[in-house]
Amino acid sequence: MQYDLAIIGGGPAGLMAAYNASELGRKVVVLEKNSRLGVKLLITGGGRCNITHNIPDYRTMAESFGKDGRFLLSAFSRFGVIETIAFFESRGLKTKTENDNKVFPVSDSANDVLRILVNGIKDNGGLIKINSEVKDFILAGNKIEKIILTNGQEIFADNFLIATGGLSYPGTGSSGDGYRWLKELGHTIKPLSPALTPILVKEKFVKDLEGLSLENVILNLYCKNKKIATEQGPIIFTAAGLSGPAALNISRHIDFYSAQNFRLEIVLRPGNTPEDVDREILKLISSSNKFLKNSLERMLPPRMIELVLLLSGINQERMANSLSKIERKSLVAIINSLNLNIKSIEGFDRAMITKGGVDLKEVDSKTMRSKIIFNLSLAGEILDLAGPTGGYNLQLSWSTGRIVGESI
Repeated sequence: MQYDLAIIGGGPAGLMAAYNASELGRKVVVLEKNSRLGVKLLITGGGRCNITHNIPDYRTMAESFGKDGRFLLSAFSRFGVIETIAFFESRGLKTKTENDNKVFPVSDSANDVLRILVNGIKDNGGLIKINSEVKDFILAGNKIEKIILTNGQEIFADNFLIATGGLSYPGTGSSGDGYRWLKELGHTIKPLSPALTPILVKEKFVKDLEGLSLENVILNLYCKNKKIATEQGPIIFTAAGLSGPAALNISRHIDFYSAQNFRLEIVLRPGNTPEDVDREILKLISSSNKFLKNSLERMLPPRMIELVLLLSGINQERMANSLSKIERKSLVAIINSLNLNIKSIEGFDRAMITKGGVDLKEVDSKTMRSKIIFNLSLAGEILDLAGPTGGYNLQLSWSTGRIVGESI
């Protein structure tokens, strides 16, 4: 059979493209090398599937991807957050927006999201082939004539889509095949590195903070003493560094291959000037007959107080009302600027997404078509785009996949 569209990759971008193209009457086949579809989709949001992030304005949503987010303006303006929620709601999936603006199914089940896509493709006459791994592409000039599977089967189509995702979570089948194929087809692949991944630091004292969560801090990232990124939000200390939304988001800006050039500054009391913090400490200790570490518990968690006192060179058993002005200023300095030297970031096995990918200059942002191979489109994580954690990268997949379906 000659298909209108052959899709390589049964993840969110590929399935959305298949749904839309088949709904519009096109003959579609989805080729997935795994024994089941949407393996990575099923683990997003801890299995709850964080469908998107509730930012209705498409320009603001695009800005979340940094300067390269301009590439997404067309896709987001046509199928953005509002359209994505409406798509799933109109097909029977009730959604909810939580306090942090993350959007989930009311059922908290990623399986329900996958079921809608798969059933829709089948109902529209699309064909889904699992255990179907691509071996080779056969070209005729600057067009793909057919693809050959590892079992020898040939797939002919007028149009092809590569939506194979990145290198993150290799246990889900993300082996980077798409990057290799695209390089062989003439595309430029920007350097690949893990992103949205925990940060490892050189300081051993973080081990004593393992498991401690701070709900709202500011993280400032420096490279050779130049500030290059700022994030605000929750963090969690690990045995060897930091995780949590703010840490994961700022990891996008750390060069995996030269991470030791980076330093992280934690502002423990965001929104407070050093003078504000000093006044707060003075108020807490001025009429206190307690030990200093007990008097400061209204400011910081006990384990963090112990660390701040240690780094300030102040004995934890000091009485609160004996603290000198110089010692207060030392405390204030640490609270407003706790510095950690970065050792590395976790690899692809812990990363949520892949940074790098197909050079955006080689893709038409209005259709997602390759500018090098006439009948090839690209969608999802294979592109050189990396958004924050919290549904942004799934929105990238929904939007670019939808645009491919429309353009076909």
